[in-house]
Amino acid sequence: MDKIHGHDSSSSSSSDSDNDKPSSPSTIKSSGNLLFGRQKPVHKVLGGGKPADVFLWRNKKISGSVLVGATAIWVLFELLEYHLLALVCHCLILSLAILFVWANAITFINKSAPRIPDLRLPEDPLLQFTATLRIEVNCVLSVLRDIASGRDLKKFLAVIAGLWVLSIVGSWCNFMTLFYKVFVLLHTVPVLYEKYEDQVDSFTEKVIHEAKKQYVVFDSKVLSKIPRGPLKGKKIS
Repeated sequence: MDKIHGHDSSSSSSSDSDNDKPSSPSTIKSSGNLLFGRQKPVHKVLGGGKPADVFLWRNKKISGSVLVGATAIWVLFELLEYHLLALVCHCLILSLAILFVWANAITFINKSAPRIPDLRLPEDPLLQFTATLRIEVNCVLSVLRDIASGRDLKKFLAVIAGLWVLSIVGSWCNFMTLFYKVFVLLHTVPVLYEKYEDQVDSFTEKVIHEAKKQYVVFDSKVLSKIPRGPLKGKKIS
């Protein structure tokens, strides 16, 4: 029994000592040192699964093909000024013509008839996408309502600044070009950040610290002197 107790105590003490050992800085980092205080790896932040694999170039052939396809679409619509409706109609005309001629020429060329798949929209993924979109839109509307109520001046200024920057970017290029640039950034920035994560986090931490200092000065000199109306007391649920 003493041996058993001695073994248990030694094993528990060894496990406690293992728990007391500091984690390797290369595996676990403090959330305060991570970009925007995140607690998940970049792959999880991007949603995980195949989309994150594409953005982080886990499979270079697939990621390269997606980027080349997006570039081809952008060149087609933006540089060549091709219209979406005309493109869809021309593709349908070409596809239907090829299938029609093939289906009627099989008696002369002794080939099997083309197998035309029975394409249908699945109900469950469509309903799931609609429900997710509804939740996200409701969250955005709730945030906008809180900002418009005048409860959070800091959030109000941040949203106004973001919309102002977005309007400037929108005046420089149209929606297609803006969407393509965002798509290219999603294929370059995350993988570069994952590669140089330590350097970016260190630099970002210094920038955020300096920005907070400047905000405190701006708040004490400007924002604190702005008269505010009385706020109603919040109900405690």
